[in-house]
Amino acid sequence: MTLYHFGNCVTLLYVPHYLTYKYANLSEYGAFWKCIQGGIIYAFTQLCKMLILATFFPANEASITTLSLSNFFKSSVDLADIAGIYVILQSIPGKGHAKVMTAGIGWAGAEILLTRFLLLWVGARGTEFDWKYTQKCLESNINLMHHIMTAALVWLWSRHDLNKLQSKFSPFAAVSILLLLSVYRSVVIDSLAAWLLIDPWSIIAIKGVYTIVLGLIMLKYYTRLSTLIGMY
Repeated sequence: MTLYHFGNCVTLLYVPHYLTYKYANLSEYGAFWKCIQGGIIYAFTQLCKMLILATFFPANEASITTLSLSNFFKSSVDLADIAGIYVILQSIPGKGHAKVMTAGIGWAGAEILLTRFLLLWVGARGTEFDWKYTQKCLESNINLMHHIMTAALVWLWSRHDLNKLQSKFSPFAAVSILLLLSVYRSVVIDSLAAWLLIDPWSIIAIKGVYTIVLGLIMLKYYTRLSTLIGMY
């Protein structure tokens, strides 16, 4: 029974990433090794973040699930993710679609390999069934969408022709705000969950809605800019 549960969790975790890679037609661009390269950059970025957190934020600080200035600064370390994704995008030749999808999938793939596989191998194969492993897998699928969205926002933010879009509000400012909302997603949702005492399933639902809303707004700018520069 536990081995069956482990198999279900692995399927739920890895199949969506594989299908996203397959149906994004990244194989036509030879993006497999670029995804691996993105994963290496992800690992290096996380190592740098851990060193910064260990140096400047002692372990006895308040819990990350409480809203405080200290936790805000802790979450600000995630700005390094933007720098890491930017490096990946700059190292990938080709059209924006291929660059964004390769960076997003490579980043998300490295995340599940480094943070989820060992958790499932040790926990999901245990003697007792626990829903938290299924929840972790669902959360990883939401994170896949989140990382692709973030990669698209970084690509938009790096474009010099972004402000050519006709809009009452500065497109560059809008993309910058969306990037900040993406970076601080965890601290906002975790603080809300701690304040309202929300159950884990509701937290996953809120993360999904949060990601979809930001993604739809991002897609508006991405589509308009792609049309403007003739990228289909």
